[in-house]
Amino acid sequence: MEAALPLRSASVRAVGDQLVVDALTVADPTAVSLVREREEAGEDPATVLIDAIEIGARVLDREQTGANAEFVRTEFEKASKEVEQAFAERAAVVAEQFQGKVDEVFAPDGGHLPKALERHFSDDSSGAVQNRVRAVVDEVMTKAREDIRRQFSSADGDNPLADFKHASLAMIRQAGERQDTSLRALLEKMAALEKELQGLRDEREKQLELAEERDRGTAKGRTYEEAVFEVVDSIARAQGDDCDAVGDLKEATGKAGDVVVAIEACRGPARGRIVFEAKSSRLSKPRAMQALQDALAERNADVAVLVVPSEEKVPASLVPLREYNGDKLIVTYDPEEGSSVAIEVAYALARARVLMARGGGEEIDAGALRDTVERALGAMDEVRKVKLQLSGATTGIDKARDLLDAMAERVREHLRDIEAVLASAGGTSPGDE
Repeated sequence: MEAALPLRSASVRAVGDQLVVDALTVADPTAVSLVREREEAGEDPATVLIDAIEIGARVLDREQTGANAEFVRTEFEKASKEVEQAFAERAAVVAEQFQGKVDEVFAPDGGHLPKALERHFSDDSSGAVQNRVRAVVDEVMTKAREDIRRQFSSADGDNPLADFKHASLAMIRQAGERQDTSLRALLEKMAALEKELQGLRDEREKQLELAEERDRGTAKGRTYEEAVFEVVDSIARAQGDDCDAVGDLKEATGKAGDVVVAIEACRGPARGRIVFEAKSSRLSKPRAMQALQDALAERNADVAVLVVPSEEKVPASLVPLREYNGDKLIVTYDPEEGSSVAIEVAYALARARVLMARGGGEEIDAGALRDTVERALGAMDEVRKVKLQLSGATTGIDKARDLLDAMAERVREHLRDIEAVLASAGGTSPGDE
């Protein structure tokens, strides 16, 4: 591990059972990468660095224990060589002494045996002489073996291996005790580390679950809510209506409803209110109807519209662009698709419902309005069919999109007819200020 040139000298000192590190710069790529990744993942870099130091210290301690064992083995081998050398030297001395004794006994010129043979033996006593010689040789050899065995097996100073044996046994015993203590401490530390790691894994899994829940819930919902507000606001401006995003504003007793439209509020007092509830997840039918009812009550609105991003998100048993209970609508709007025709139709239907309820039914040609609405809904059915064909088609996409744009324009013409019917009943024209 290399350190960059610090502005001031690094200081590492032991205080009690703690280490105090000051102005120490670590430039090891592995350590830097590890701390940066953990910090980007939301962990405390100081905690990560402390864990790395603790684990490294334990590894070094374990390596030191291994080095001590290697030292003992090396010393043992060295002592063994010395013993072998001493034994060889001692054996040479013994052999030399033994050879001297043999020469003293068997030397042909001055040995005791030739002299005794010459002095005591005759031609007919050779068998007795051989027996006596054999007995003498056996006695000498037995005595020599006993002397050597007694010398190397005794525990006193006569045995050259006595000190080595005692020292080796003591060192082996001490090394075993130290290794046993170190292994027990290491096992305890490893158990504690496993518990800490498990706790960190559990905490990380909880954080990931929370992050995924946030991605599925509030964060994504807020983005979709903003997209719904943008398209509704653009439609409202063209109609002379006032549009507000109220998802974070508490009006009555809660925050139900995301977008509120005040009909014709740009030209005078509002003639009614439409509330839009944006949901990026699929609701059940009871929950969807309850959400719309809560939005009506909280925002004091006349009509509530539930906006979902796709056909798959429409609540079960409910159909887009169909009125429920005379004051509720369901519509799909996908910001990535870019087409706002469906939400324009829903806006026009809700606006017509509000104006009919607030402006007096006798002033509006209900039959003409109903026919126009039915034609608009029929055109929307054709739009949905073409969209389904586009999703599965592999050729002719440009032609189908042109057809879709033409149908969307027809829908807008029907919407303009609806406004004309409403205006002819005595209301203010959408273009007037």
